[in-house]
Amino acid sequence: MKAPTKPLLSFWQIWNMCLGFMGLQFGFALQNANVSRIFQTLGAGLEQVPLLWIAAPFSGLIVQPIVGYLSDRTWTRLGRRRPYFLMGAMLAAAALFLMPRSPTLWVAAALLWVLDASINISMEPFRALVGDQLGSQQRPTGFALQSFFIGIGAVVASTLPWILTRAGVSNEAAGISGAQAIPDTVRLAFDVGACVMLAAVGWTVIRTREYPPETLLAFDDALETPQVRSGMLASILQDLANMPPAMKRLAPVQFFSWLALFAMWIYTTAAVAQVHFGSTDPRSDAFNRGANWVGVLFGAYNGFAALAAVLIPVMVRRLGLRVSHLINLWLGALALLSFLVIRDPNWLLLSMLAMGFAWASILSLPYALLSDSVPARKMGFYMGVFNFFIVIPQVIAAGMLGFLLRTLFGGAPIYALALGGLCFIVAGVLTLRVPVPAAERRAAPPARERSAI
Repeated sequence: MKAPTKPLLSFWQIWNMCLGFMGLQFGFALQNANVSRIFQTLGAGLEQVPLLWIAAPFSGLIVQPIVGYLSDRTWTRLGRRRPYFLMGAMLAAAALFLMPRSPTLWVAAALLWVLDASINISMEPFRALVGDQLGSQQRPTGFALQSFFIGIGAVVASTLPWILTRAGVSNEAAGISGAQAIPDTVRLAFDVGACVMLAAVGWTVIRTREYPPETLLAFDDALETPQVRSGMLASILQDLANMPPAMKRLAPVQFFSWLALFAMWIYTTAAVAQVHFGSTDPRSDAFNRGANWVGVLFGAYNGFAALAAVLIPVMVRRLGLRVSHLINLWLGALALLSFLVIRDPNWLLLSMLAMGFAWASILSLPYALLSDSVPARKMGFYMGVFNFFIVIPQVIAAGMLGFLLRTLFGGAPIYALALGGLCFIVAGVLTLRVPVPAAERRAAPPARERSAI
């Protein structure tokens, strides 16, 4: 008897499932646009900033596989994945409230660890939920809609300090040290982010239902895996050894993509403040105007990513997943390399248009390339393991970028962005090594028909 296919969900069911990602991205965007600023305001030097950021990838490296493993084996009144959404959002909201009130640099670094670990508790169960609930036909749409919400959340979150400044909130340090040196715009933006995160994730928890494990395993896309009774550590090691081939090929693509992104998040504030606003003093008016403009730029690329998320499924239908991802990564390379030649900060918005396509693609297409090859009963675990290829380059970047800034870049952070552009080029080329997903092969016309077109 043929196994049943997952029912097609309506647009609004997918919408409710993905809305919580907007809340997570509020926290993620506030972190990316403002944490380097907070660190520098609390006394960190440019070479120290990458090392302080290392907490974020390490937390993902530890948390996500464990959370994925546990969520695969969880079933409660709230379902399989939703308990992790809610717990992670509550912890992240608390960290958002406390971070801009940090009295010292070490407190801010510790809160970054808590914030990133908490977001990670929610992040991969959200990815796994799309794999659980949607069949292969709708998964690209689900991941693209997640990218849309990521873009919407990040536009508002990244630009909040700039918007609040325009609304009359003080963007200057009230004191010369500690939390008093952090502008009111940053504190209020983080407070708003905490509220939005709880509201958006709560909506998904309330409005989404999950398939029970026995129902999920009965569908035709539930790849079977041998059942071996063992402890968590032994099971994790066994599953790592049996990693799907598509994941192995995607690993270097993710490595170079996220190395580029991490360089951008760490050093864009310093680069724009130095090159485009003429300041390296984190307490100066020029630096804070530059930092606010970086928030606008980050908001812009996320806004463009929301639009790109609508266009990418069309691109995929015409060009396939691999070629579409290559093109979008090369647009990201063009965006970062353009910082070397653009001197008017307003024109950097054009660069962010290209970055928006890269970001939307990174947030959706690798997961679409991967999800068809992952067993349903281990979707959460393998989505967590997939995060290894995101956090390992971040750990390397955290240890390497400060050294390169001092020895090779002459203290100019703009060259860290150029390095990120080169990494995007490499990632694009490596995408062509990834196997074509089975669903895409089945949908392709026969070779003779293709040659006649």
